[in-house]
Order: sequence, then C-alpha cells, then structure tokens
Amino acid sequence: MFHDFDEAVAFIGSNSIEQVDLKFCDLWGRWHHVTVSAAGFNQELMDQGIGFDGSSVGFKSISSGDMVMVPDLTTGFVDPFWDIPTLSFICTTLEADSRQLFPFDPRTIAKRAEDFMRDEGIADTVLWGPEFEFYVFNGVSYENGMNVAAYRVESDEGDWNSDRLGSGYSMPVHGGYHAIPPRDHLHNLRSRICGRLDDAGFPVKYHHHEVGGPGQCEIETPLIAGYRAADATMMVKYIARLTAQEEGLTATFMPKPLHGEAGSGLHFHQRLEKDGTNIFYDADGYGCISETARFFIGGLLHHGGSVLAFTNPSTNSYRRLIPGFEAPISAVFSAGNRSAAVRIPRYANTPDSARIEFRPPDATCNPYLAITAQLMAGLDGIRRQLDPTKLGFGPFDEDLFSLSEERRKEIISLPSSLDGALMALEGDHQFLLEGDVFDADLIDRWIEAKRAEERAVRNRPHPYEVELYYDL
Repeated sequence: MFHDFDEAVAFIGSNSIEQVDLKFCDLWGRWHHVTVSAAGFNQELMDQGIGFDGSSVGFKSISSGDMVMVPDLTTGFVDPFWDIPTLSFICTTLEADSRQLFPFDPRTIAKRAEDFMRDEGIADTVLWGPEFEFYVFNGVSYENGMNVAAYRVESDEGDWNSDRLGSGYSMPVHGGYHAIPPRDHLHNLRSRICGRLDDAGFPVKYHHHEVGGPGQCEIETPLIAGYRAADATMMVKYIARLTAQEEGLTATFMPKPLHGEAGSGLHFHQRLEKDGTNIFYDADGYGCISETARFFIGGLLHHGGSVLAFTNPSTNSYRRLIPGFEAPISAVFSAGNRSAAVRIPRYANTPDSARIEFRPPDATCNPYLAITAQLMAGLDGIRRQLDPTKLGFGPFDEDLFSLSEERRKEIISLPSSLDGALMALEGDHQFLLEGDVFDADLIDRWIEAKRAEERAVRNRPHPYEVELYYDL
C-alpha cells in the first residue's frame, strides 16, 4: 500500500488513524499481533523494530527468545474490525541483536525460494492462485477430558435441520455446489468478506457456495505473485473469521469438520514466468502445457509425500484425503480430472491462462512454507528434468476411483496419514535445502512438533470407538 515511511505517516494523519497494528506469522501458520499508538509509529520503530518473545511462537528456545518485528510498508491496510481507526501491517521478523533477517521467519523462507528460482535462471516470477474453501457454522462446541470427548456444530443450512420450523430452505447433503439463495444463506456474508479483501488490496475473482451443504463456501483470488499469495491466505482467514463473528457465526478452515460431507481444501493454481512470458504454456503440449511445466509436475509428484508434510500438516488433513468427494489422493497428473493430485484446467489453454493446479493442500498449513515446498519440488523437477510420464505419474484421464483393481495398482498414492507424510519428509528433504532455502534444523523441529500432535490424537480414545467396542 505504501512506498515509503513518509507516505504511511501522511496517510495516518489524513485518515485520523489512532492505532497501528503489527502482525506476524509464527512457524505453525498463526498470526500474532501487537498494537502501538499512531505516535509510536516512528522512524525508530522502522529502524529498530519492536521486541517480542520468539520462544512463545515456535521460533526460538526460552534461553534466547528475544526477537524484533519490523512492518513491511507495502502490506498496509485499514483494519475494519477495530472500534478505533487502525492501520495494520504484516511484519518481517529479525534477530534482536544484529537486526539481521531471522532465517526461520516463514515470509523470509518464501522469499529465499523465489531468490533461488531467479538465481538458477529458471524463472523470475512465480504466480499462485489459491482457492479458499471453508465452512461457516452457526456455532461450535467441543470438550476433551479424561471422561469426555465430544464436539458439535450447528448450521441453519444443515440437512439435519430440515424438520425444524424455519425458512424451509436447508441444504441437501453434498448439495451446496453453486446453490442460489434462499438455500444459500451465506451470500451476503461472502460478499462482505470479499469487499473487505478488496479494500485490503486483495481483489477477489469470485465467490460461491461449495459442495458441502451445511455452510461450505469458496473464495478464489486471481493469480498473485510470489509470497504475497501467502499474505493473501492469512488475510482471507483473518477477514472471513472476524466478519463471520460479527454476524454471530463462526468460520473454520479445518479440512474435515464434518463426517460424511465434503472436505475443505486449499488448491494452489501455479505457473512460472520469465521476462513476462508464461513458460508453462505450449499450444501443442498435453493440456497446452510446456515441457518445463511437465518437469515441474514431475518434481512436485516425485517429492509429493514430503511436500504434504508442509501442505497438509494436521491429522485432520487426512480425514479429507480419502477416496471420494474428489479427494486428490493419487500422485498423478491429468487434464481436467479433479481426483488427480495435479490437475491441468482444460479451460486454461491460452498463453495468459495456462497453469497447473496442485489439489491436495489445505488451510491448516503455514501458507509461506506450503508454497515454498511446492516451488522447491517443482524447481527440482525442472533442474533434474523429471518427466512425470516416465516416472509413472500419468497422465491419467479416467475416473481414478472407477478403475479396475489391476489398473489401480499402477497408481502411486500420496501419504494417507500425517505420520506417513513426516516419514517421507525425513527421507526426502535435500531438495528443500538447495540454495539454503530451508534449514535442516527447521525441518527437524517441524517433524518433532507434528509428530507430537499426531501422537496426541492417536493416543486418545475416539467417541466412535466407544460405540464400536464398549460391549465387547
């Protein structure tokens, strides 16, 4: 939004801004913030930053937790949720003593990947087009203890409420795709979310009701250059949640909040450009994609298990990645097949539109690390000329779930559990270390933390187990 500090200060004065909110992303993908007065937003803050405890957000040990954050002036937006006029910035994190870039800052990692891409001479721009799927419920409750394990969600659109006296316009199970009001209760809410995104500098391509009957929504942005796509992901989650809260509703980006209903993904459309040319396009290629794009796909699928450790880093991720509901569980590519891990949109067949779509990711990821892992895998495919056809990744244009058992054996599957993805990352992460983009210590820390989450879920009795086994 701003080109320099003086422009930001002038905006604060001319718009009666009273507070400046500083946001930063922790290692796991959650925003944190601290707020200063408008008077406190000064050149000293820009030069020295504002301190925080990095040990509290997964960055550092307790013995050396001091860090500072400095606002990225290009990310400024007027925060619509505060009673007092507030200007918000996304921050970069620095070492407290040297003021050097903190190497584990997720935004810095994403920038390093782009620098590596340019240094290798492969491309100068990577474009991302995330599709944001999420549910909006009327309410949610959950409880976990020694003697209780339960959760409950409510939705006015839920088919289970069809017998309740009300509007009469509940949504059938799996019946929400592009539903129109009055069945679609959430059109106005999505429009308000999109308006606020546009005001914050993130235009929206479109929004609609998704397949999931009880309140599933989708918002899609145009292609966004580089790490700003991860900024957009953080912003969409922030604005969707707080706009829903204003309406007495609750929004969740969990991949699988409902059994038996469609899950929510975070599909990433992507392409590379060099000197303003889309190097993924070839009019004569399969799906109108180039050899470079095929090699990129080869790398993405060859390292698919490791990539999922960052794009699908929750136990709930793998409640969604099961056969059915167009779940992209197969390490194959295809033109138009939504059950493939990599889809080449059939309608994206011009120099301005050709791209690929990686469909497994979900929004429990840290988006900066997720786009970095995808990019590094694809770049490795280009550097090593990994042909996906020779590696057995397709193309497969049939319905993958209706294949014969013999044909199904030909298809390589992606990990079906968080533990499987972490095992893949342990054995295959050298491609992430190229150009010093990732750090081996960060990868070890990620695996350790995610393994602890997996054990915590695995070691707890499940409510359905009580139903299955209580009387045995």
